Amino acid sequence: MHSVIRAEQVGSLLRPGELLQAREARVSEQELRAVEDRCILEAFQKQRETGVDIFTDGEMRRGSWLTDMAEAVDGFVREKVMLEWKGPGGGAEASTANAVGAKLRKARKLTAFELPFLKKFAPGPYKITLPAPSNFMLASYKPGVTDRFYPTHSDLLNDLVEIMRDEIQWLVAEGVTYIQFDAPYYSHYLDPHQREQMREAGRHPDQELEIGIAGDNAALAGIPRARVITALHVCRGNSRSRWYTEGGYDAIAEKLFQTLDVDRFLLEYDTERSGGFEPLRLVPRGKIVVLGLVTTKESRLESSEELQRRIDEAARHIPLENLALSPQCGFASVAAGNLLSMDDQWRKLALVSEMARKVW
Repeated sequence: MHSVIRAEQVGSLLRPGELLQAREARVSEQELRAVEDRCILEAFQKQRETGVDIFTDGEMRRGSWLTDMAEAVDGFVREKVMLEWKGPGGGAEASTANAVGAKLRKARKLTAFELPFLKKFAPGPYKITLPAPSNFMLASYKPGVTDRFYPTHSDLLNDLVEIMRDEIQWLVAEGVTYIQFDAPYYSHYLDPHQREQMREAGRHPDQELEIGIAGDNAALAGIPRARVITALHVCRGNSRSRWYTEGGYDAIAEKLFQTLDVDRFLLEYDTERSGGFEPLRLVPRGKIVVLGLVTTKESRLESSEELQRRIDEAARHIPLENLALSPQCGFASVAAGNLLSMDDQWRKLALVSEMARKVW
């Protein structure tokens, strides 16, 4: 089934001004849902015009790519973990994830407001994006707050896995055929600076990576693979065109590609910060690598010649039939979105589709 999905997208789309204003004005939940519905329907139509092979709701019902976790699960508090952002307006800033400050208890489905609308109105195959459980080992574990309830990162991960496994089983029962984990925190394990900071804190990055992969695999266990695509997007941070990690995939490639049980890897490859394509030689035959060659961080539109050259380079390390194309990340991992226009966004998605038709 996944062999026909060549023109991909990661998930989030820029929010129209109408939606941003409605959230800012704190309108009633009913009014907000109506605005979200209109904006999602418009996004469906634009996606159809671009020719992408898979639809999303643009994550327009979320404050950021992972806030649905804290909204659906009791036990998160307003404490934050700080991140050091690079790029436009970079510097220290809190993660959009809340810290865990009590035992976690799932109050509702994370995608309870998203799935029914997608099922009813998506004009073609659609994906559901979820934050990988492993993210919260780092994003929501704050010493002095979390360790009062979860002594170790692994203890927290165990409960997160059960929460996400319940979500996935529900999605599968509801007929969802494409489930994607978003996992920017895997990039901490490939960034030399982040790895050194972990070691200085007495942590073991390679061991933590293995624990994170095992947890994400456990959440995905039992999915009927004949009818459900599973995917993982590895990101280096994506907020207002900024990022927080850098480095090639070399340090995590063998463990990630050969032990994480997904069908597709959506990988950022829009700048030299992502390193070369050589690690793709470690991807098992039969798995798809979605090359994130089109940047969502700036308005510049890549040329078809540039994309063709880079696809050819990647195909030296993995068969062309095992590749697909996408933007490097979402366009609005946080609601405010990256520093480009709506027109830029749609041009980039149209370019992805055009190139996919040309190459495959």
